[in-house]
Amino acid sequence: MGDVSKIGVVTVTFNSAAVIGEFMESLLAQSHTDFVLYVIDNVSVDDTLKQLRQYDDSRIRLIISPTNVGLAEGNNVGIRAALNDGCDYVLVINNDTVFDPNLFAELVEGLNYYQCDMVAPKILYFNDPKKIWCAGGYLSRIRASGMHFGKDRRDDGRFDQPRAVCFSPTCCLLMRKEVFDRVGLMDANYFVFYDDTDFCYRSHGAGVKFIYLPSARLLHKVSSLVGAHSDFTFHLCARNQVYYVLKNYPRWSAVFLLPVLQVRIFLKYLVLSPRLRSFWVAQKAFWEGICLFKSRTKRASGSLEPTGVLEIRRSLASRDSR
Repeated sequence: MGDVSKIGVVTVTFNSAAVIGEFMESLLAQSHTDFVLYVIDNVSVDDTLKQLRQYDDSRIRLIISPTNVGLAEGNNVGIRAALNDGCDYVLVINNDTVFDPNLFAELVEGLNYYQCDMVAPKILYFNDPKKIWCAGGYLSRIRASGMHFGKDRRDDGRFDQPRAVCFSPTCCLLMRKEVFDRVGLMDANYFVFYDDTDFCYRSHGAGVKFIYLPSARLLHKVSSLVGAHSDFTFHLCARNQVYYVLKNYPRWSAVFLLPVLQVRIFLKYLVLSPRLRSFWVAQKAFWEGICLFKSRTKRASGSLEPTGVLEIRRSLASRDSR
């Protein structure tokens, strides 16, 4: 495969001041030093940019987006920059993570040892490092989602064997540059949530070889920036799940699954947010997913036009003003 090793590290910030310091400490301590960090900032209004500008390192490239384009398109901006700069690998990684100095080296070594196209580490909870958040995963057709192996189980050795997988979140995912020639970029229509599921679904369909590498470990501050049970999260997850099904499933399968999803979405809202308005939020998200699928348009580059982004920006602005 050649002796190449330059990594384009892509991370998207949005009011990340509370987490960016530890992330940068982990990144700048890496034993594998041949990397460029592309930070795409989605109009942060806290001290994120101030903190980032304090680092005097030529490997750091700060790209400030004029508008909040979301996580999916933010990653695309960084991926394009990394490919244009001749990076051999692209590492998409969340900045609400902490990791040891050998993470990059172990990921690259695993990629070459297994002669694969993508690798993902074992991801553990930051607040409970002995508990697994994701040990690789799979794509569930009936649940219309990417599922985590080992989620919420103790890290007791049961998930210490490398294995072929077809899903892991883009919380931390190292890819060869050739993957994007075969799969394309992230679908910007998702904005955030399900963009990684969609990318892994397309990667699996393209025959991309994907390995879970447990020797590489990462601590994740799960939902530290958007909130696991916020209305914003509920709404986007529900909307994007419907869009994901319509985009990727055969029509007969989607017709069967969509009514099931509608019930599931409502019940999820009812359990996690037992308010009368939960029903209306769920219904709105369901129908928005259908409308998003109908209105999607392809870019010439192969990624998708982020239709509906304006409405999501307004939701973010409304949330931040409260």
